Amino acid sequence: MTEDSISISDIAFNSSEARERIGAEIFETPLIPSLKQGSKLLFKAENFQNTGSFKIRGALSKLTALAKAKDLDAFKFITASSGNHGIACSKAASILGASLTVVLPETVAKVKLERIKSFGVDVVIQGEESGQAELYAQKMSKEEGYYYISPYNDSEVIAGQGTIGLEILEQMKGRSLDNLFISIGGGGLISGISAVIKHHSPATKIWGVSAINSCTLADSIKAGRMIETKHFETLADGCAGGVDEDTITFSITKQTIDELLWCEENEIEKCFRDMAFEEHQIVEGSAALALAGYEKVCEDISDQTSVVLLCGANIDVDLTKKLLS
Repeated sequence: MTEDSISISDIAFNSSEARERIGAEIFETPLIPSLKQGSKLLFKAENFQNTGSFKIRGALSKLTALAKAKDLDAFKFITASSGNHGIACSKAASILGASLTVVLPETVAKVKLERIKSFGVDVVIQGEESGQAELYAQKMSKEEGYYYISPYNDSEVIAGQGTIGLEILEQMKGRSLDNLFISIGGGGLISGISAVIKHHSPATKIWGVSAINSCTLADSIKAGRMIETKHFETLADGCAGGVDEDTITFSITKQTIDELLWCEENEIEKCFRDMAFEEHQIVEGSAALALAGYEKVCEDISDQTSVVLLCGANIDVDLTKKLLS
């Protein structure tokens, strides 16, 4: 798919089709008012989603789209992940009876590694961060005949993530949605949701939130071209790592993101604790990142209705104890 062929309306349409295919296997997650701030701040709680994150939507969207046209037994699939996409693809493969290998970086959270192994898929540990794991999986795809499933650089994966946007609009029940805060990694999540929202509610402001320790896509959008950046350890591990130079998410997000925000690790950690102690929810760092973005600008939009996307809750128990102690 070329940049010129990417249409926001096409993504919105494909998300509606994806919803029909995957609806039986996913949860319609709640839109929850903030206990601290009331109904002006709402949380779209994908932390309660099947597999513990939004990623199951994209994984099922991709495999069910393939299954409509071809026999999945003809493929041996491979993917790479920092954890959640691997869990989701493993779950989707188990539902559809597909063969899958998951490449994970050395930094993968223990809870995510154990969950992936529980589905009986093949696991390969390769690379210091998820971008290196992706490169290795892509290399195996070319050399050994695997079908590579990208965590973000795939139109059907993006369409699956876009089903969240359809749910948000329905759950707003006609209320104005002024702001939507979404964390950014490779861009699959924000591409799908923002395309759907902009198609149906163009006045809604989309805020893309990145961890300053690993922010290739956000920095590239700011620069106006794909660039390489250094990656450092971040609590928002689901958003960490490199991005494909030819990713379609770059073009989509250039069209749909209104504002970019970058957050420090101490801001992400604070919001993790705020979610636990003030909102009574345990989320992973990438979800806390979206809230950290909101908190950077909340005083300026206090009279508006905002939604923070909580992307998942797959966080290591020992790390959780450490952060809460």
